[in-house]
Amino acid sequence: MPTPPDATVSLLLGTTAGLAAFHTLLGVDHSIPFIVLGRARGWSLRRTLGVTGACGVAHVASSVLIGLVGVALGVALDKLSWLESARGQVAASLMIGFGLAYAAWAVLRQLRKRPHAHAHTHPDGTVHTHPHDHQHEHLHLHTGRGVTPWALFLIFAFGPCEALIPLMMVPAVGGSWLLLAGVVGVFAFFTIGAMLIAVALGYLGLARTRLGAFERRIDVLAGLTIAASGAAVLLLGV
Repeated sequence: MPTPPDATVSLLLGTTAGLAAFHTLLGVDHSIPFIVLGRARGWSLRRTLGVTGACGVAHVASSVLIGLVGVALGVALDKLSWLESARGQVAASLMIGFGLAYAAWAVLRQLRKRPHAHAHTHPDGTVHTHPHDHQHEHLHLHTGRGVTPWALFLIFAFGPCEALIPLMMVPAVGGSWLLLAGVVGVFAFFTIGAMLIAVALGYLGLARTRLGAFERRIDVLAGLTIAASGAAVLLLGV
């Protein structure tokens, strides 16, 4: 097994770290959904970072798996790049759909919580009304404690790390499997680390922000913000 020069190893790993952090911080979908959902759902910082970390692992692992399969089968880089691009469009579309569904659920929940009057007529002709709401009735769109994190997890499992596979191909072509493992490890560390830092800073900043009248609409705003971040990825490539 050929051993690359130390300078080549350092350059490759340094490039990997830089690209991982850059692609994570540039991509608004890597942080904004967790920040706004953490505020809307009342998650603690610990829970928000836990969900972020799990989604980050799924995000990186899916691209690593595709890259390893490509290396094993000798698939050309351009074909893998096409697959990653297609996965990116699917993930962005899923994020838009999830955000809009979440916002619609929030609007429906608010409408059902709004009190209204029901009129009742008794046999003796007496008519009376009483206030009523549907706050405690069952909503069929479940976006509660368990479903929301799983939805994000699946979306990020579809989301590609476009920069990772070309980086993996460099040591793979030369049969440097230890260096390949190093590239994967460094990319995962800096990608997930950047996600956690960005989300933590955003969470703490938003926690200190007074939203005023918008506080009652925080779930709707969260859903629309998530949809907008997906649209930015899909249409602007950020």
